Amino acid sequence: MAEDKRLVEEITPMSVDFAQWYTDICLKAELVDYSSVKGCLIIRPYGYAIWEHIQSILDKRFKELGHENVYMPLFIPESLLNKEKEHVEGFAPEVAWVTRGGSEELTEPLCVRPTSETLFCEHYANIIKSWRDLPKLYNQWCSVVRWEKTTRPFLRSREFLWQEGHTMHATAEEAIEETLRMLDVYAEFHEKSLAIPVIKGRKTDSDKFAGAEATYAIEALMHDGKSLQAGTSHYFGDGFARAFGIQYSNKENKLVYPYQTSWGVSTRMIGGIIMTHGDDSGLVLPPAVAPVQVIVIPVAQHKPGVIEKATEIAGKLRDAGLRVKVDTSDNTAGWKFAEYEMKGVPVRLEIGPRDIEANQCVLVTRHNREKVTVSLDALVEAAKERLEVVHDGLYEKALANRKAHTYDCKTIDEINEALAAHGDGFVRAMWCGEEACEDEVKAKSGVGSRCIPLEQEHLSDTCVCCGKPANHLVVWAKAY
Repeated sequence: MAEDKRLVEEITPMSVDFAQWYTDICLKAELVDYSSVKGCLIIRPYGYAIWEHIQSILDKRFKELGHENVYMPLFIPESLLNKEKEHVEGFAPEVAWVTRGGSEELTEPLCVRPTSETLFCEHYANIIKSWRDLPKLYNQWCSVVRWEKTTRPFLRSREFLWQEGHTMHATAEEAIEETLRMLDVYAEFHEKSLAIPVIKGRKTDSDKFAGAEATYAIEALMHDGKSLQAGTSHYFGDGFARAFGIQYSNKENKLVYPYQTSWGVSTRMIGGIIMTHGDDSGLVLPPAVAPVQVIVIPVAQHKPGVIEKATEIAGKLRDAGLRVKVDTSDNTAGWKFAEYEMKGVPVRLEIGPRDIEANQCVLVTRHNREKVTVSLDALVEAAKERLEVVHDGLYEKALANRKAHTYDCKTIDEINEALAAHGDGFVRAMWCGEEACEDEVKAKSGVGSRCIPLEQEHLSDTCVCCGKPANHLVVWAKAY
């Protein structure tokens, strides 16, 4: 028992040090390890398996909408990157450069891709010639490099995994429709697969993607009251097309420019899962992306028939499409309980000699530790039902946390009072649209604009900062 307790206590309580709690989970749940390359992490099998399930669900959805996967080069010539001035200026501080190849200096420096707009545009200029070539609905799964000064597992690293969609359309209306459709895809995925409630909104002009006409994002609230930008979708208009000379003949045989979008999510979502659902015992994983959905623990496994029965029922669950593991190691049952709690497995199945005699087993849900005894004859249905209970429970808990830490404020003083009394969270307040007021709110309260929600409400007639007529409801928060 002492060993079981010590295992759990190795994770720093989030109330003591949230940042250390987060790092402890990343390391002790075997999601990542540090590498000798500063700012770059090794994603271990358990962490990568979560990413594979994320990738599988999203990739299927993308293809249902007509997108095709491609792969672009890792390197971007400096001259190509410089074609869109606003874009390159936005990324310049984070770009890594290759200046030597083998023993020779390169004639032109190569950027290690921080994002791939320029590469896609170069390609589109070569292949889009007629209205019949549109739309182009491409997506890429890859890694990118951004030379971050401060790094944290999954949230910020110098190399990270993501997908980036890049599409071309004949009209602005089609491109805008695509931009918002993909925002909806991300929101639906977070809520239905990750059990994370999100707010959909448009970024202010000061916070939009470099080179975009409009950037849309989904924002999620973490345990500690900070916001996580969980996905973005950008409408570029025809700005990149003009910069890269992408033209096609329309139905009237006139040369015109197409309209472009870009959208992406990354391994940052794994950080969002940890900080939304995790607890002081470790990970709590939503069933849709959990590498193991049901862990089978044979109790008193040294007794005849226990391991065999555990293996048999695990096979039935696998045949029903569930991801199942049986732990027959010589560790104690208590150690196993603590280990798989820490790894966030959604459902634990316990079975011992008495259970076998009674043709039953015990199912324990990770998020609330609720135990139910079920007949082995109805096990498959019961296990699936328990997984639904986990997802729904996680979503409801996260939504309740967001509601409890959302504050409607009419002045900067009210913002400061709410944060001081209740802790960090989402602040909803009206804004006049002036960047100077946006900056002043952050300077005086510490919260920055996260998005202008697509679902607008009218909280007051005046700006939270200057008192002039307000144009938008904005969600403000501290952010990762």
